[in-house]
Amino acid sequence: MKGPLFYSKILLFGEYGIIKDSKGLSIPYNFFKGALKTEKTLSEAGKRSNDSLKRFAEHLAKIQEEDPSLVVFDIDALRNDLEKGMYFDSSIPQGYGIGSSGALVAAIYDKYAKNKITILENLTREKLLSLKMIFGKMESFFHGKSSGLDPLNSYLSLPILINSQDNIESTSIPSQNKDGKGAVFLLDSGIIGETAPMVQIFMEKMKHEGFRTVLKEEFIKHTDACVEDFLTGNVKSLFGNIKQLSHVVLDHFKPMIPPQFHQLWKQGIETNDYYLKLCGSGGGGYILGFTQDLEKAKNTLKEYRLEVVYNF
Repeated sequence: MKGPLFYSKILLFGEYGIIKDSKGLSIPYNFFKGALKTEKTLSEAGKRSNDSLKRFAEHLAKIQEEDPSLVVFDIDALRNDLEKGMYFDSSIPQGYGIGSSGALVAAIYDKYAKNKITILENLTREKLLSLKMIFGKMESFFHGKSSGLDPLNSYLSLPILINSQDNIESTSIPSQNKDGKGAVFLLDSGIIGETAPMVQIFMEKMKHEGFRTVLKEEFIKHTDACVEDFLTGNVKSLFGNIKQLSHVVLDHFKPMIPPQFHQLWKQGIETNDYYLKLCGSGGGGYILGFTQDLEKAKNTLKEYRLEVVYNF
């Protein structure tokens, strides 16, 4: 038995800012995926997944006890399937900022939610917000607090434009220029990142007025401009804004950048060969890169593994 596939996601713009109502843009990334599977004899990884899902089932039972009007699951069927050896078979690396728990949440909702909102119906803003809220409560099992955006992206497999916390819509992005020299890429830091401690650092920083001002007047300003530029295909302006954004992150979000990448980050800004930004909460996992000349960036970053996500 094998369920439908759910893909990883990349939050191109909006990490941390969307907590404070910046714009955001999230796209599905089909290179990594996961599906629910059942096997009589589980591998070590399958057993770990099955155990985790058993605890997750109890979390879901609590959610529906607290608010049955929000969502109801077929918990008995879920427990039954788990007893038979169901697990989440996934190629999405955990702790890499590309939505491993999001894909799992989407798969469980798809299979076990009763009266679920399906991707085939007319997805009004109300329905999207409702899904986002349900997914946020489900995913909080893994992260302590979740916006619900990762599972939403994985569930819909569509780019999602976040205008503000309670204003989201599915969107389309300009089609890729496969022969273009420019690209968005993922750089593998080789370190597993933990979301919760990074969010904790951010919340501590938010207590300081100086940081709040930087967030609003620089970080959110450039993030919003990047989203606009990307969606309208204004590449020249986009790279100007990404450079500013990369600078702000290096100056004010240093704890979220693994120390061994501080110099590399700075080098990109100084040479204009590439610009780096956080992918998800940072602290490890993937780092997102933007370049107008992929060959040049590959050459400069030849010691690292790059995965191209999008071509300009």
